[in-house]
Amino acid sequence: MTYQTLAGVFAALLLAGSASSPAWAQDIQTNPAASEKGSLSILFENDIFYNSDHDYTNGVGLAYTTAPGGTPDWMVRTARAIPFFAQTGDVRARFELGQSMFTPHDLSLANPPATDRPYAGFLYGALGLVDDTGTGLDQLQVSLGMVGPASLAEEAQKFIHSTFNDRKPLGWSTQLRDEPGLVIEYNRSIKLIAPQSILGAVFDVEPNYGAAIGNVYDYAEIGTMARLGFNLPKDYGPMRIEPSLPGSDYFEPTAGLGAYLFLGVDGRAIARNLFLDGNSFQPSRSVDKLNLVGDLVLGAAVTFDSVRLAFTHDIRTREYKTQPAADQFGAVDLTFRF
Repeated sequence: MTYQTLAGVFAALLLAGSASSPAWAQDIQTNPAASEKGSLSILFENDIFYNSDHDYTNGVGLAYTTAPGGTPDWMVRTARAIPFFAQTGDVRARFELGQSMFTPHDLSLANPPATDRPYAGFLYGALGLVDDTGTGLDQLQVSLGMVGPASLAEEAQKFIHSTFNDRKPLGWSTQLRDEPGLVIEYNRSIKLIAPQSILGAVFDVEPNYGAAIGNVYDYAEIGTMARLGFNLPKDYGPMRIEPSLPGSDYFEPTAGLGAYLFLGVDGRAIARNLFLDGNSFQPSRSVDKLNLVGDLVLGAAVTFDSVRLAFTHDIRTREYKTQPAADQFGAVDLTFRF
C-alpha cells in the first residue's frame, strides 16, 4: 500500500463525507454519542509490506475489549484502586492473545552471524485495564507467555513460507531458549488538543508517556500523535503491538462514515530487550543493543458504523549496533463493535 493509494482513498472519503453532511466538520461535537459497546480487534503486523523479512518481521494479535457496562466489578474496583489511574473514566477490560517474531537478515543460513539479531518468538496472553475519561486514557496491561521454541514462532514462519513457496528459514535451531516472559506495561494518553475544526476538517493532538518492566522489556517512553479527518471517532488511534505508539482497541463512532490520517512519533529509553540481550538465565545468542529507539508512524483509518479499518506504516530506528539500517513494517488493524 503506497502513500499515493492512501492519499487517494482518503481524499475520496473526504469528498463523500463532505457531500453527505454540509456540517461534517462539526459532527465530532454535535452528533450524539453512540451507545458504547465491546470490541473485537484483529491486528496483523509484517515487514512484507516493504519487501523485507528480518528483525521484527511479524506480529499478530487478537483482542477483546469489554464495553464499560460489561467490565467485571472486581476489575472496576481494581482500576479505582490504582493511584495513577484517572479514577473518573469508563473502565474497560482487555483480553489478548498474540505472537511476535524476530529473525536475522539472511534466512538461508543455518548458522547466522553472531552479529545479527537472534531468531526469537514470543507467544503470550495479556490482561489489561483501560480507564477512559474522554480527555485522557490510562492503560495497564500484564502479558505472560513463552519465549523460545515454546512460542511456536518457528512452526508459524515455516508454515507461512511453505504455503507461499517462499525461501525456507534454516537457522531456527539457533533461536533463544525457552523462557517464561513477563511484561507489565503502563501508558497514559492525553487529548492535549481536543477535536478542533481547521479548514473544513477536524484535528486533535494526543501526547503519551509510559513504561514497561519485566524480563522481556524494561523501558520508558514518550511520544505524541496527531489526527486529521472528518467525523473523527472517539478513539486514540489504532492499536499496535508493544513496544510502539499506543492506541485503543475500541472506538465510538460520531457518524456513519468517518476517516482520518494520523502521524506520530514515539521514543523509548531501553534498559532491557530480551530479544537482543538474550536469555536471562542460560547462555544464548545476543547482540549489543542501542538504548535509545524511536518510531515514526503514519497511516489512515476509516470507520463505518461498527467497523474500523486502519493501516499504519512504522519506521523504527536501529535497535542494535550491528543492524545495517532502520527497520520498517506495516500494521493492519480491523476492529468490530458489538
